[in-house]
Amino acid sequence: MAALSAGLGPTAQASPNNTGNSGNNGNNSAQVDAGEIAGDLLDQELAWEGCEFPDISPEAAARFQQVEGLACADVTVPRDWHNPDDGHTITLRISVTDTADEDSSQGIALVNPGGPGGSGLPWGPAMADRSPALAEEFNFVGFDPRGVGESTPLECEYTPTQGADSWDDAAARVEGCLDNPLTPFITTEQTVYDMDFIRAVLGEDHISYVGYSYGTWLGNWYQAVFPEHSHRFLLDSATDLTRTSLQETWDLQPRSRDRQFQDMMLPYMARNAETYGLGQDPMVIREGWEQAGGTRTMLGAVVASNIIPAMYTTSGYPGAASLVAAYIEAGAAEAADATELSAQLEELLEASQGVEIDDVEARMAYESLVADLREEVAELQEVEQAAAEGASVTFSGTFEAIRCQDGQWNQSRGFWNAWVDDLNRKQPFIGPLMSAPLCAHWPAVTEKPRPHQNSHPDTLVVQSEFDAATPYEAGQRTAQIQPHTALITVANEGSHGLYPYGTTCVDDAVEAYMLEGTMPSNTVCGALPLPGEDVAYQVGGDIHEAQGTVQIKMRTDSVKQAERLVRQMMREQSQEG
Repeated sequence: MAALSAGLGPTAQASPNNTGNSGNNGNNSAQVDAGEIAGDLLDQELAWEGCEFPDISPEAAARFQQVEGLACADVTVPRDWHNPDDGHTITLRISVTDTADEDSSQGIALVNPGGPGGSGLPWGPAMADRSPALAEEFNFVGFDPRGVGESTPLECEYTPTQGADSWDDAAARVEGCLDNPLTPFITTEQTVYDMDFIRAVLGEDHISYVGYSYGTWLGNWYQAVFPEHSHRFLLDSATDLTRTSLQETWDLQPRSRDRQFQDMMLPYMARNAETYGLGQDPMVIREGWEQAGGTRTMLGAVVASNIIPAMYTTSGYPGAASLVAAYIEAGAAEAADATELSAQLEELLEASQGVEIDDVEARMAYESLVADLREEVAELQEVEQAAAEGASVTFSGTFEAIRCQDGQWNQSRGFWNAWVDDLNRKQPFIGPLMSAPLCAHWPAVTEKPRPHQNSHPDTLVVQSEFDAATPYEAGQRTAQIQPHTALITVANEGSHGLYPYGTTCVDDAVEAYMLEGTMPSNTVCGALPLPGEDVAYQVGGDIHEAQGTVQIKMRTDSVKQAERLVRQMMREQSQEG
């Protein structure tokens, strides 16, 4: 597959077929406008209609329907912005609101929830609902990026092989995705042109933006290509935006998950010993988890893989902690297959119901966690059956296509074997769940352009200290290296995606930036208490208010202690065997 050019920074020509070194020289020589590149597509008339949000709860969907001026439409865009006249098009589904006061409106603000591959369609009305202060001056635009949701999807097909090792299975999945002719065009590079075309077709001169998680990567890429169209950009829970691929961010991610599990969740369980019944020492709880099999059993792996997203918002702690406690108490033998695993899971869920979860948000998080657990086991059963029958499996390829094609990942099997070994030694909670990513087999088609040093717009990054998805180190490095960028840190917090957070320290600074353009100094804010607690507890690193930084280590003392504990247990088990 031929590689596209390495990014689409502003150059002397408007067409992306004539690009230079994607803005690395820091000079903005000319403007780029997707509306001009798209030709006759700019003249399309959008058919506005009511919105449907099938992937969110009926309660949330009903609430969003009440947002002023909400409407949805399909937008037709070139399949390939490098060759917009080749006759191939795809559609994007967008939502718009009409909440901004006419006299004070600052135009549109696009919203992306992350992923890659998260549906952003509900996030137009969601942001208006979540932040009335911003809704008074911005009309929010939600959109399903190419390959996602109600936009043109990317579906991949492959045949799993019974007994195949993870390396060969990953290669087969990649080959199945590369067979789809849409795959090379599902990249962040193409999506930022879609975003600028949405701006153009809506008749706006510029966009503002709120992006979470991968949405920070998407928004920052847009800033690098379209600095002249970039107004206010809030990048919440940032990837490492100084890199040209996502590999470094994903290398940090499993390690930060280990850190949050050991330094935040287990101490939470210990402080709430009356609820979970496992004592007041986090390391004793960890020992019980490992004695039950940890993540080395099928059941433990499934529980842990769903504890992780529950940690993305700390409202998920009560439900996740109840599953940890139930797993420790169950002491189940290794499942022989996915069918036996399903039976074990149901027993575990029945046991976890014994823990009372009074908080409404925490109860909803637990119910979502249960649904995700059952869905994952059902998918494992489907793959097992397909492998036994030699049948194919269809899956969404958007997540992998974007993260793998947005810059080249290492493709050495030896490198990834060493990477997995290192995780198993140093992060033994997450290590057994990890294998070489699909990106080890996937050729990149582009890479992230570096920001223009002179023209890069003012940018605000918000980051939590114990974020398990986009580690704090990524946001801190971004603010240190990227020009015109400020960082708001929330210490002793693990949630992923913060604004609106509910404290004046965070929300006032964000709103002053978004509404007035006031850039804060690097700031450290305190965390909100975890569910059922009255205060936020100090964990992890030290706060340095004067520098506006948090001093944190990926392998904290407690993570190292857990590492030694697991290593000792494994030695003893080996000797007993």
